[in-house]
Amino acid sequence: MSQRMSDKRPPIIIDMTPEGEFRDPPPPPAPRGFDRVLARLGGAAMLVALAAGGLLLAALALLAIGVLLPIVLTAGAIGAITLWWRMRKARARGESTIIITQFDRREG
Repeated sequence: MSQRMSDKRPPIIIDMTPEGEFRDPPPPPAPRGFDRVLARLGGAAMLVALAAGGLLLAALALLAIGVLLPIVLTAGAIGAITLWWRMRKARARGESTIIITQFDRREG
């Protein structure tokens, strides 16, 4: 069983100093030539993609505001006109026109 496992993976090497501390693995070689160009190009492409994603989210937010703002303004105007009309009718009948903005909900 252990023979088959060793065929699939390279053996684990534990590199220790004489003091008993582990050594850091050697750094990977720096990319050269075409690999370096591709690494820089990939980094720039990721930066452009992130910037485009941010602009897309900002555009969607502006679109949502553009769609919802007229709905909110229309609903507010209808509510204000309704209150104005009801207060006008109440004044014409001689009733008081007090607007209650807070209810006192007491048990009892």
